Amino acid sequence: MGRTTQRECGTAGRRGPDKERPAAWSAYGKLVRLFRERAGLTQQALADAIGYSTEQVASVEQGRRPAKAVFTEAAERVLDAGGALRVLQPDVDRARLPLFFQDFALLEAEAVSRFSYDPMLVPGLLQTEAYAQALLEAHFPPLDAETVEQRVAARMARQSLLNRRNPPLVFVFIVEESAIRRVIGNIAVMRQQLARLLECSAMRNVELQIMPTTRGAHSGLNGPMVLLQSTDRKQHVYVEAQDIVSVRSDRHEVSEFWLRYGTLRTQALSTEESSCLIERMVGEL
Repeated sequence: MGRTTQRECGTAGRRGPDKERPAAWSAYGKLVRLFRERAGLTQQALADAIGYSTEQVASVEQGRRPAKAVFTEAAERVLDAGGALRVLQPDVDRARLPLFFQDFALLEAEAVSRFSYDPMLVPGLLQTEAYAQALLEAHFPPLDAETVEQRVAARMARQSLLNRRNPPLVFVFIVEESAIRRVIGNIAVMRQQLARLLECSAMRNVELQIMPTTRGAHSGLNGPMVLLQSTDRKQHVYVEAQDIVSVRSDRHEVSEFWLRYGTLRTQALSTEESSCLIERMVGEL
């Protein structure tokens, strides 16, 4: 394929420093403060009512820390917010993701189908919290503990897509066998992770195929990819390497990726064969 510019790709570039407080956190915090003051509550009174510390409530109101879903549900109940906080929760969660990933996460949240190929790691939507934690702790340059915590939480929040019902989202994951044999964290973490793969593969809207190492060379070895289709049938391709990302929507380029992906599906193990392989690996650990 020819060289594609940043404008043609739609979104492309390297992750930059994330020093400013996300606008979604600030907007959410201002609403919490507004509802709290309307209710005649102090920060301490709100903290006591929802089971958080005063410092945590203050941090959320000032936009210094993102609210988790449990905070939102408790605040909705105590402050009678009428859903105003709940509707902002997806934006709050998305803002915890790395900047380079946030635009794609918005496309992903609006998709009706998501097909991916992952050659090196278990895809984020199928990761356990312990697996994600181990990966982020190995990041370079090193991330501080608060950033690791926020990104793990954001990754776990994204997994709600697996259970979305209106409209449902169809998933196909092709993962290299070597990716699930790589021990991330420790044996206990990997045993839990493999069990999670089996759990997800049993979902009606999820297909998980393992590409066996015995397959040898194939076109997927050029790198990972995610293919999305939106409700209006527009298609996108997301590719990432070392935090350099590109999202493409040109019809001819996207078509080539979909054809490539179709070939990979025929080369990978079936869903039943894949589950049997994972089960054998659990027994080997």
